[in-house]
Amino acid sequence: MIDRRNFIVGSVAATTTCILSSYLQSADAVGSPTLSSPLKPKRLKPGSVVGIVSPASAIFLKEDLDIVRDVVKALGLVPRIAPHVMKRYGYLAGTDRQRASDINEFFRDRTIAAILPIRGGWGCSRLLPYLDYELIRKNPKILLGFSDLTALILAINAKTNLVTFHGPNGLTSWNSTQTEYFRRLLFKGEDLTFANLKSAADSDRLMQVKYRIQTITPGKAKGKLFGGNLSVLSALVGSPYLPDFKGAILFLEDVQENIYRIDRMMTHLKLAGVFDQLAGFIFGQCSSCNPGDGYGSLTLEEVIQDHIKPLKIPAWFGATIGHIETILTLPIGLEVEIDANTGTIGMLQPAVI
Repeated sequence: MIDRRNFIVGSVAATTTCILSSYLQSADAVGSPTLSSPLKPKRLKPGSVVGIVSPASAIFLKEDLDIVRDVVKALGLVPRIAPHVMKRYGYLAGTDRQRASDINEFFRDRTIAAILPIRGGWGCSRLLPYLDYELIRKNPKILLGFSDLTALILAINAKTNLVTFHGPNGLTSWNSTQTEYFRRLLFKGEDLTFANLKSAADSDRLMQVKYRIQTITPGKAKGKLFGGNLSVLSALVGSPYLPDFKGAILFLEDVQENIYRIDRMMTHLKLAGVFDQLAGFIFGQCSSCNPGDGYGSLTLEEVIQDHIKPLKIPAWFGATIGHIETILTLPIGLEVEIDANTGTIGMLQPAVI
């Protein structure tokens, strides 16, 4: 009886190990979020098809769509318009299910290499429950955007381990610098190092005035890069749509927020334990973020220092990330190395295959 029981137990254990091993190998092939290796999309090539979607605020002018179509063509790519791009539901570009269905359909379509949103605004968080994450995991492709698209690029990475991109929306400037970084990252597959851009106003000065690096805590750190718009990211806390921030590098930016509101959102992340998990921190630009009315205010620098300095992790303030003229393309969910002394973000591997 003892030998028989040991044989049965041993057989069950061996079978379980075999099944688990097979599952993990299969999961690795589709980029399971439980595994450490990132799931990378294929790089762009001349003639690749780009799906144009409107997952957030509505657009009201056909001219806007025409502009984005021209951008895609100028990149040497082929635009394909989602069925609900010109829909409108109040301030949204169609109902939540309509906007989500466009994204699901483009991930399902094997001829499409990348998905480009027309604009941000508000609405991406609303469609997260309607996305087919298993479908997305099995059909990895380039997805990028910034501002309200923070919700989309973080949620898809959290659910699928797919490397997404904090980068241009269709209606951003697409100036030469923005386009160059886009091409180097997504066409050529380079592992880039990102440093602060210089403003045109500083080109004829002895010193740099705009976009200065302010080191909070010096040093270097490695970790997966996550981040985006502070307002959008902080509103996702407590949901299943945030990545695991343990050992991560977090970057934040915002626009048109009073400083006390920035303080409130940073406090929210602190109390939720997000900051305690980080290996490094970057604060970008907070465009048109003013003290508001009242007798006095903390400065933005003081708010950032109050929350980040006690962490004693490499950190800096003033990165050229945010609602600015040039939107650089940054990989989400890929390991990088940062240097808080020089204010640089160095990719350790290509983000596309």
